Amino acid sequence: MNTFLAEFLGTALLILLGNGVVGGVVLKDTKNENSGWIVITFGWALAVTFGVFAAGRISGAHLNPAVTLALAATGQFAWTDVATYLTAQMLGAMLGATLVWLQYLPHWERTSDPASKLAVFCTAPAVRHTPGNLISEFIGTFVLLFGLSALGANRFAEGLNPIAVGALVLSIGLSLGGTTGYAINPARDLGPRIAHALLPIPGKGNSDWAYAWIPVVAPILGGICGAVVYRVLLS
Repeated sequence: MNTFLAEFLGTALLILLGNGVVGGVVLKDTKNENSGWIVITFGWALAVTFGVFAAGRISGAHLNPAVTLALAATGQFAWTDVATYLTAQMLGAMLGATLVWLQYLPHWERTSDPASKLAVFCTAPAVRHTPGNLISEFIGTFVLLFGLSALGANRFAEGLNPIAVGALVLSIGLSLGGTTGYAINPARDLGPRIAHALLPIPGKGNSDWAYAWIPVVAPILGGICGAVVYRVLLS
């Protein structure tokens, strides 16, 4: 139960702060409206940092099904615990997205563009190109798991590991995120997308289910490959 709650609350915090910065940038009449991609990438990096701080001591702070499945596939995590972690991550992501909706409650009506409202919850490609979008999410999550494996092979002073993880996510966002919005986390995308479909958001439009499978499938495959390559070649 402790690990479930840690993954649930850690993922909720991750989404609240991560999707929260997107809301501030894209929704109308916020104080940080139009502050841009750099603000979003730094906000997400800090969201990951504090999510890892919150859950790391208890559950290891996977906060991401791609991480959980990659660790299980490489023998570093018990398959019997996978369903518990994935359930906690999905529910936590939905809770975090719901809190973001509440945080920006008066701004949904002021924002006319349905795509901007959807962007607060989940990712969309800059250019809709299925093979290219799959490749982008695969590479981003490959780098994430390869990088996490590399960080795990190093010793840090107490409290520095979450900061290093946040720096890794910042690097991915700045260097690789401009193509698809770097979901690199199936729960981060799918949980809030479900919340978007369910919540009473005025003028929200559809939830773009035709694209939704890409930020689920590609991160899982990319994450497993990143962890396997590091384990086979460098561990």
